Amino acid sequence: MVTSEFGYRIHPITGTRRLHAGIDIATPCGQPIVAALDGEIISAGWGGGYGNRVVIDHGIQRGVPVATSYNHMQRIAVSGGRVTRGQVIGYEGTTGFSTGCHLHFETYVNGDPVNPRGWL
Repeated sequence: MVTSEFGYRIHPITGTRRLHAGIDIATPCGQPIVAALDGEIISAGWGGGYGNRVVIDHGIQRGVPVATSYNHMQRIAVSGGRVTRGQVIGYEGTTGFSTGCHLHFETYVNGDPVNPRGWL
């Protein structure tokens, strides 16, 4: 279930209006998180307010470079290299600036955040 959409909102921790650059998907802590598409891991580790995060480069999709990020993980299951669509990359958590267990999922096109719903 999506609990927060892409777009400007009041940040639940800082109280400031800012771009929520992804969507929040509520699931229980510990649930597996899988890669949306095949790709190459750009980074896997601590991401400050994003908590434990994995960023994947999916190469050219629909004629443009696409990457995705998976944030607030309890535990990361990959460290680098290639991943395949549906491969477990981590487990649901609430690390970083988070108010409860959820996946904060972001999609980047040409390096800019876009609404993931247009790419799912």
